[in-house]
Amino acid sequence: MILEHALLRIRDGESGAFEAALRDAIPLIAASAGFEDIEVRPAAEELGLYLLLVRWKDVESHRDGFRLSDRYRRWRALLHHFYEPIPDVTYFGPSIIDSPVPAG
Repeated sequence: MILEHALLRIRDGESGAFEAALRDAIPLIAASAGFEDIEVRPAAEELGLYLLLVRWKDVESHRDGFRLSDRYRRWRALLHHFYEPIPDVTYFGPSIIDSPVPAG
């Protein structure tokens, strides 16, 4: 499993419209081969900043599958005009810690 990570900075005053468009866009990515799940979290202390986490079977499922598909072109049309700047994407491998570390 690969974890795609991106920090999404949304243009001032457009967070509500971005969130609505994101809800419309989720089925596009969810229908992709190799897609496992997605989380989008707003920053706790910075308005207009979101953390995107997508779990994929492998990097190729995202890069060579979704990103080259018609679904991605629709995803981009729905969402990319909200970004300032266009975010960088980083892929992470399997977790080295899978449970909370005990206190003490």
